[in-house]
Amino acid sequence: MFQSSMMDGQLLPLDMPQNTSKSDLARIQDDDFDSATKSDSDNNHELVSGDDQDPRPKKKRYHRHTQHQIQEMEAFFKECPHPDDKQRKELSRELNLEPLQVKFWFQNKRTQMKNQHERHENTQLRTENEKLRADNMRYREALSNASCPNCGGPTAIGEMSFDEHHLRLENARLREEIDRISAIAAKYVGKPVVNYPLLSPPVPSRPLELGMGNFGPQPGLGGDIHASPGDLIRSISGPIESEKPMIIELAVAAMEELTRMAQMGEPLWMTSLDGSTHVLNEDEYLRTFPRGIGPKPAGFKCEASRESAVVIMNHINLVEILMDVNQWSTLFSGIVSRAMTLEVLSTGVAGNYNGALQVMTSEFQVPSPLVPTRESYYVRYCKQHGDGTWAVVDVSLDDLRPTPGVRCRRRPSGCLIQEMPNGYSKVTWVEHVEVDDRGVHNLYKQLVSSGQAFGAKRWVTTLDRQCERLASAMATNISTGDVGVITNQEGRKSMLKLAERMVISFCAGVSASTTHTWTTLSGTGADDVRVMTRKSIDDPGRPPGIVLSAATSFWLPVPPKTIFDFLRDENSRSEWDILSNGGVVQEMAHIANGRDTGNCVSLLRVNSTNSSQSNMLILQESCTDPTVSFVIYAPVDIVAMNVVLNGGDPDYVALLPSGFAILPDGGGGEGVSGGSLLTVAFQILVDSVPTAKLSLGSVATVNNLIACTVERIKASLSCEAA
Repeated sequence: MFQSSMMDGQLLPLDMPQNTSKSDLARIQDDDFDSATKSDSDNNHELVSGDDQDPRPKKKRYHRHTQHQIQEMEAFFKECPHPDDKQRKELSRELNLEPLQVKFWFQNKRTQMKNQHERHENTQLRTENEKLRADNMRYREALSNASCPNCGGPTAIGEMSFDEHHLRLENARLREEIDRISAIAAKYVGKPVVNYPLLSPPVPSRPLELGMGNFGPQPGLGGDIHASPGDLIRSISGPIESEKPMIIELAVAAMEELTRMAQMGEPLWMTSLDGSTHVLNEDEYLRTFPRGIGPKPAGFKCEASRESAVVIMNHINLVEILMDVNQWSTLFSGIVSRAMTLEVLSTGVAGNYNGALQVMTSEFQVPSPLVPTRESYYVRYCKQHGDGTWAVVDVSLDDLRPTPGVRCRRRPSGCLIQEMPNGYSKVTWVEHVEVDDRGVHNLYKQLVSSGQAFGAKRWVTTLDRQCERLASAMATNISTGDVGVITNQEGRKSMLKLAERMVISFCAGVSASTTHTWTTLSGTGADDVRVMTRKSIDDPGRPPGIVLSAATSFWLPVPPKTIFDFLRDENSRSEWDILSNGGVVQEMAHIANGRDTGNCVSLLRVNSTNSSQSNMLILQESCTDPTVSFVIYAPVDIVAMNVVLNGGDPDYVALLPSGFAILPDGGGGEGVSGGSLLTVAFQILVDSVPTAKLSLGSVATVNNLIACTVERIKASLSCEAA
């Protein structure tokens, strides 16, 4: 039986100490103030008024909140867990309760919620603790069962090989690098970048030194040719540490821009009148991508193009080629004269090139000494956008480190690669540059300004043709019905590799690369012959001695296909090839390289009319696409070719390639009906002693040779055109 007295405005049982704390009081208050379930027998306290002091026994009164009262207070608690005096009085009046009852109910409710929260946290911590304990046990068991990689015996805890330690350090470094790139990308783009797990051990970085394949030095890549002051590739060094965060940020923004540029339509890309090409709306571009790499430099022109094609190559292999500087420059040898990786900022994650970042320099060319090459210092970034979809983007870094004499800036350019059935890929290429083209010869101005010389269409058509060539090299179902078809698989591979080296050597030696020192011989204008010399020493791929290169470019009022078919046909070779001495040329063997019958590698034999002269073999590769055609050939030794045809190493066959590059004229001037720009280039060994001096007689001989060849070609094609 309780009696009550007033203290601090609260009801206190008389048998409690007067110094009982409020928190203790809350614990012993009527539990029916709480919404939790309690038995009626536990709630047997009686509320009595302060003036009701009658000591006589009375029947106990049980007081329990109604369901309505509890619901109302629960609803109010959700809105306001700490009601003030005014709110408590208002609530007690509405629910027919004492304000003190309302106060204690809220107090108990808050305590209950706090306890529930603490119990939930304890459960989580207990689960985490169990997980850590299980991991600990698993690691202890793994360590107890560890064995030495050398002898197979047990290994003491803490013992670790140098290689394993090195790999762990490398793994940690790469993880930090990926986290840093991810953080910057998330901040810049506004969405998180997925972290992919690293493989252990990490994938080793691929060799990315200067060079094209394993073919040794190429023309223009060594010897006694001196670099000009404007040789960007040789003069620039890799990025310093403070530049790397800015490079990463720029690469991430460039990837976003390329992806949108590859997919957007009008008004960003306007379709040409004939519907064949896309033209960039520069004003719309600046509105859509205001950040970019800054305004266009004064005197520079914008060249932007987009092209798509389906190519016969798996998307993973295609990404690998694009991210390996040697494979990339080999595949695009007609466009890339030199390329070098200065630094690899990231090798990618999850065992592939996703997230790979490389700082590079490259020199881009047109196969003619009349068109200056374009040098570029840029970052290349590769990213996987989803299952079977990849993108590779380049963007110039010139703004980070301004270099005098730079004539070309690459705005975000590259390709979007989508997986297709049966090992095919759809490639959408965007090429967007700002360039000072004032050094281009008038003959080539229309071609360059139309975007056909360096634009997306040239990249895509080259890629399509080279993918067909690679597929041909790996083909096993060779038809044996045709005469001269090489069916020996190893022999095919060796001959194709030799022909590839020949094409690379020709393309690298015919352009206006900054490593070349061309000298003009005649002053007749467009038909000027340009020559340069090179010493060949200790190069098994070229004969030793002094090599004289000569080239000239001119316009013909004949479509490119007509010229290509004329020059590649062995039956018409005697009409222009002075060195064959009028002999009958016969095709001994050939390898088809694609859908077009003109894409093939041939082995020709010249049957000289002079019986005392030994027969000569000529290796020839002809290739064509809508943007450029080549007919490239080189005399080869019979014994060496027999070794190659039997699958031997082709790297030791000496070659001096000569040939032709045929481009459309761009549709300007007299070539509206389909004229062509033809470059003729010869390489002649004028002296087998590398230390000998070049005689003027040798130069005059080569000059006459190229002039006579040009006249014969013009005469033959003018007859055909007529």
